[in-house]
Amino acid sequence: MHSYVRNILATSALALATGAAAAGQTALVLYETKGADQTRRQDGIAFIELDPAAPDYGQILAQIPLPPAFHSHHIFYNPARDRAYVTSLATPELRVFDVSTFPYRYHSVEVTGCEVGEDVSFSQAQGKWYLTCMGSSVVIVGDADTDEVLETLVMPAPWPHGIATHDGIDRQLVTSTVNPSDPSEWGEEIIVLQPSTGAVLSTHKVSKKPSPSGAGPVEAFFVPGVEPPLVYITNMEGSLWLAEWQSATTSFAFREAFRFDELGQGMTLEVYFSADGDRAYITSANPGHLNAFDITEPRAPKHLWAVETAGGAHHLVFSEDGSRAYVQNSLLNIDGMNDGSISVVDLQTGKKIDSIDTFKNAGLTINTIVLTPEAEDFHSH
Repeated sequence: MHSYVRNILATSALALATGAAAAGQTALVLYETKGADQTRRQDGIAFIELDPAAPDYGQILAQIPLPPAFHSHHIFYNPARDRAYVTSLATPELRVFDVSTFPYRYHSVEVTGCEVGEDVSFSQAQGKWYLTCMGSSVVIVGDADTDEVLETLVMPAPWPHGIATHDGIDRQLVTSTVNPSDPSEWGEEIIVLQPSTGAVLSTHKVSKKPSPSGAGPVEAFFVPGVEPPLVYITNMEGSLWLAEWQSATTSFAFREAFRFDELGQGMTLEVYFSADGDRAYITSANPGHLNAFDITEPRAPKHLWAVETAGGAHHLVFSEDGSRAYVQNSLLNIDGMNDGSISVVDLQTGKKIDSIDTFKNAGLTINTIVLTPEAEDFHSH
């Protein structure tokens, strides 16, 4: 084991107990050994300090090791933010952590038939959670109180990944993304479900190209506070699509809104919204950028700037005052898109002002970043 990592493991167990995270801004990250050589693989959750004014800025405060074979992928908080659901790319399991007290303890939920667990979404109206399983093309439904698995929904389009729920209109959108067994095969459809019944209502192609278009829709996000509901959809091909709710027909209308590939960007991934709702920030992993949009008119997003971060730009969190974004740079540990750093971006100037290389220097890369559950942060991933 690298001496740097060994020192982290020796000291991190004491960090939170001694109050190192009491001041500042703490985030959780999922990390793993970087690169193709996984013979001495590490997998786990780490607490890291993001406040540049804190004496332990950029340092790992504590860690929760995970089994090397687990291949942790995403962290999702339930609406009460007292549980964290950690998905696995390699085993049919959800690890559900009680995050109401430290140290976090977990119980394991067996999700039989789930291959390549990806995203989790919650319906408060139905009292359920929904897990997309990209390798087996199903969505697993569980009880949000007991975490008992209730049913398995077979998707009409393969490789479900992103999922977004809106209880107000009783709808879910699921993306058909990529074949994990053959990454050259990309989906092109959005599946519309009805949470109250589990019924598949429709499918929609999100590309102007002939099929198979290779659009690769990744994620779908309801824009907060917008009525009628509006969804931003990211495509791996390098585009942003909108799904606009049509109250008269109780259906969505889909259209293209922006092309990132025209800016030399590919692998468009995540959308994050500012607290006051006037900005959207969108990541692209190849070669790695953060994009800012003015969404004062949310149905007509206006591109403001793009800043290069590092290979694999993926998830992000905001500073408490909303002036900075911390961009986690790694997508599935893919060579060239697994930098392992956290880029600090000034959102006023659109400039990268720092790079937190703690994990990168330790031979690790990061799969996701979220703020700790007590933060006033509505983003699920």
